[in-house]
This record gives sequence, C-alpha cells and structure tokens, in this order.
Amino acid sequence: MKVLITGANGFIGRNLQLYLRERKDVEVICCTRDQQQAPLEALLEGVDFVFHLAGINRPQDPAEFTAGNVDFTRALCQAVATATGATGRRIPVLFASSSQAALENAYGKSKRAAEEAIIAAGHDPLVPVHVFRLPNVFGKWCRPNYNSVVATFCHNIARQLPIQVNDAQAPLTLVYIDDVIRRFVELMDGAAQQSDAAGFETVQPQYVTTVGELARQIEAFRDSRSSLVSERVGTGLLRALYATYVSYLPVEDFSYSVPQYADRRGVFVEMLKTPDCGQFSFFTAYPGVTRGGHYHHSKTEKFLVIKGQAVFRFRHMQTGATHELQTCGETPRIVETVPGWTHDITNSGSEELVVMLWANEIFDRARPDTYDCPV
Repeated sequence: MKVLITGANGFIGRNLQLYLRERKDVEVICCTRDQQQAPLEALLEGVDFVFHLAGINRPQDPAEFTAGNVDFTRALCQAVATATGATGRRIPVLFASSSQAALENAYGKSKRAAEEAIIAAGHDPLVPVHVFRLPNVFGKWCRPNYNSVVATFCHNIARQLPIQVNDAQAPLTLVYIDDVIRRFVELMDGAAQQSDAAGFETVQPQYVTTVGELARQIEAFRDSRSSLVSERVGTGLLRALYATYVSYLPVEDFSYSVPQYADRRGVFVEMLKTPDCGQFSFFTAYPGVTRGGHYHHSKTEKFLVIKGQAVFRFRHMQTGATHELQTCGETPRIVETVPGWTHDITNSGSEELVVMLWANEIFDRARPDTYDCPV
C-alpha cells in the first residue's frame, strides 16, 4: 500500500510516519510545507490512501488560514478527483480537523471550510472520506509553548521552569497520540467507521480533566524522582501522560541518583516506591556477612539473588521449626519471607552478594513491622 501524508513534519505526521514505517507493506510519501507548491497530482501517483494532516494554526497573517487550511485542502480534493477519474481507483482521504471548527474564530472557520471541501469530495464513491474533529492531542514530539498545554507543561516542569495556570478549573478534553494513530491506521486498513452524532469520526478513549489537575499531575511526575514514589502510570490517562512527560526530559536528566546507605555489611539502595504495591530495593553483603535477623507480623518480601551465593534461614516464632535453603545468581529463584517466621540471609560465597528486594509496603519508620530476633 502507498500512502500520502500531508503535514508530514507536524506533530501527528511525525508520529504517523514512525508507525507506518514499522510496516513492511506500506510505502510512505510525505508532503511537507516546503513541498506544497509541488504538483499534487504527481504526489498522488499510485497512492492508495491520503492522510491530510496539513494545516495552519498560528499564522502571522490571518489570511494564511484561508491559504493553508482552505485553499490547499480544495486543491488536494481536486487532485484526488483527477487521480480517481483517470484511474478508476478508490483513494480514501482522512482529514484531521479540530474541535475548534465548531467555533466562530478565524481558525475555526477555516477548518470548517476545509471540512466542507473534504465532505463534498466524499460524494464521489471513489473517494471515501473520514473527518475527525480532534480535541487536544498530546504525546511525544508535540511543540511546547505553542498550542498544546500538555506539551508546554511537560517541557517547562521537566526543566524546572514556571508554568502559568490562568483558570485551574478550566476543562480539558484530551486524546493521546498513540490512540489517534491507532484509529487512523485502522481506517487505512479498512475498519468500519465510528462516527459521532454529527457524523465525525472519533478517537477513543477521550480523557476529561482540568488545567489545574493536569499541572498537579505532571508536577507529581517530577517530584517522584525525589520521593521515589511512582504515580499509577500503568493504565489510562496517567500512562499516556507519564510517557509524554518523560519524552520531554532533557538528555542530561535521562538518569538520576537515589540514596545509598552503607555500613560494614554492604549497601542498601531504595529504587522505587508505589502508592499501594510496596517498594523495590537492592542490597549487597560482603562474604560471610549475615543480614536480616528479624520477623514481621504482616509485611512480606520477595528476594532475588542477582550475583553471588546465599543461604536463607527461617525459624517459626511459635513452634521453633526451622528451614534453610540456598540460592545463587546463576539460577533465578524467588525467596519469600513469611509473617511469623524470623529470617536472615548470609553471603555463603567468596564474592560480593547482590540481592534484589520487593516489599509489599513502603517502609514506615513509625510503624516498621520489623522486629529484631536472631534466627
């Protein structure tokens, strides 16, 4: 399949290019602002699908709205009609419009006129059209300090720069770039339309939040490096926002330090804490050193020896029953501590022992649930 992307160097265009070039069955033809004077008929030669993403939203002269949004769209529609008339082939056109097309400002009017041109072109059965009125799209590679509050907040907060919140309660409807691209590609591959009541294609999921909550959440991502407490970034809006925030980190912040606690036994380092699923750490022990020697009432832990050899010993606090097992870094094996059993770990080898540790709760110095008791 051969596809044409107008506005290929824009935010959505660059993400779409990357996704399509991962597929061996798609050839991508790019139309950028510098190429818009080139004959569109030539760019459309052999094209099977058109992604029309080009547009003007921050011109120096408002007249550019008409030239960039309306006139170019009409020229594209005419070129598609010429191509289909000459070859008899179907050339679907997907148009990324904006939710502002419902407004009466100059930008909104120009996008609405572009929509009308696309819809009129779709009266030809050889030119199926898909028109999206996209809300605020966010994700990697969006230009900060331009027209995306998410991009601006992520860029500035990642650099310890101030942000401006004029109305914390102002509502925001967001769609994530990966979801936008996924839906675009589904339609390219022949998926059925999913139109709203007004007949426009939609992207799901859509996330509704406020400007103030958005700022608070992105600041929490920044602060998690010092607190070590991660936000719940595995699903939904927080997953998408966190991926976006990290994409705006300057290269010098691709890494960061965490506290290290050293004593005669070795070192202990906390890596990551979660709000409700415990924390991850690692520790080392020198040859012959024993660590632990305590029990818990409720806390549980999972140990994984990464390097070296270790002996784990357990003793039941009620019955006095004992248990001992050996592990080593060459054979990955989880050792789990059990409430009511005191336990310790000894480096039984000749090299430094390195052990990864997960505890089901964040360590609370006021209520540590950790009681010294030699095995």
